[in-house]
Amino acid sequence: MKKAQVAVLMTRPETVLSDYRRLLDLARVERHLAPDATTILKDNISWHLFFPSSNTTPWQLEGTILGLRDKGFDDLVDVHNKTVVTIADKGERYNKYAPVLHHYGIPVRYNFKPEHMSWPVYAPRGRMLVLDRIFPEGITVPDYFHGKNIVHLPTVKTHSYTTTTGAMKNAFGGLLNIRRHYTHSWIHDTLVDLLTIQKEIHAGVFAVMDGTTAGEGPGPRTMIPHVKNVLLASADQVAIDAVAAKMMGFDPMGIRYIARATELGLGTGRPEEIEILGEEDALSWNWRFTVGVNFATGTGRLLWHSPLRFMQRLLFHTPIVNMFIFASEVYHDRFWYPVRGRPVVDRWLEETEWGRLWRRYPDEPGAELPGARERPEPDAATRSR
Repeated sequence: MKKAQVAVLMTRPETVLSDYRRLLDLARVERHLAPDATTILKDNISWHLFFPSSNTTPWQLEGTILGLRDKGFDDLVDVHNKTVVTIADKGERYNKYAPVLHHYGIPVRYNFKPEHMSWPVYAPRGRMLVLDRIFPEGITVPDYFHGKNIVHLPTVKTHSYTTTTGAMKNAFGGLLNIRRHYTHSWIHDTLVDLLTIQKEIHAGVFAVMDGTTAGEGPGPRTMIPHVKNVLLASADQVAIDAVAAKMMGFDPMGIRYIARATELGLGTGRPEEIEILGEEDALSWNWRFTVGVNFATGTGRLLWHSPLRFMQRLLFHTPIVNMFIFASEVYHDRFWYPVRGRPVVDRWLEETEWGRLWRRYPDEPGAELPGARERPEPDAATRSR
């Protein structure tokens, strides 16, 4: 039986852009994306505020752009989404995506702006586990996504609701509208359904995951950042999440969304059926991460996964939900971040090489990006398919 392949490379700030290019070459990205289709770069903004390991990094975005252009994928577009607790344009600004996208002339679209895309009802051909019951009026997905490649840009981190969050979870914000919180009681099966839909609507699906700093804790916002210096890439969304989970110290097949997707043939989550390209011993790593809960995720678990879930329709399908949105914003943005988070960010900026690289990326478009010597224009020979 042919094994699923996941490329894993160690990196350092001085070589990260060239390492990303090598990563995509090692993963044979050109074999998994349609050469004539537009390619969506689906960044991951788990929090509009900057926090190490929480969001797509600027070097991840830039390195992926370079790696794709090496293979002749020049028709690129970046797509942002918002959630009830994140603000897309702030996330783009605070996480320094705008200077990178401006430098490479890549347009930005927002999946929640009607002038950028609409949300017609989509009838999946594959069997749905839960989405057809959660949204009996019809499952809506952005029309813009149909027929395009998508490259997901998650980071390596844990999540209180799904244990880990990565490539499969990155489709959550892109393909579901702002009522996606309706799915939280069935989040694992929701991610499986979304992978089924992705395989139907996209010309190609690929993931590039940044573990230069990985996140441990309740997540995906309140975490402990750990410098790990690792990059991952794969066309198998299940396999790349399984490898990241194994690195963090979890049994991938003990995580429902990975196990269920494997059972349904949507990818490979069994470590023994995955081939690592690059760092061949990656599946033996164990960072011993734990998840835990905080005030916000603990409240969510009670309301989504305990006997109190009978209250969901009242609390989350009516204007009452705005009370929870406000409480989350107050807790995360106005209490946790300035009191607990900001000191962590400042230490990371001062004490780590990745923090120093972060500071070298400009805040505004038009300024010079760092790493110019890593950014040669690929010649015709390297732009082969």
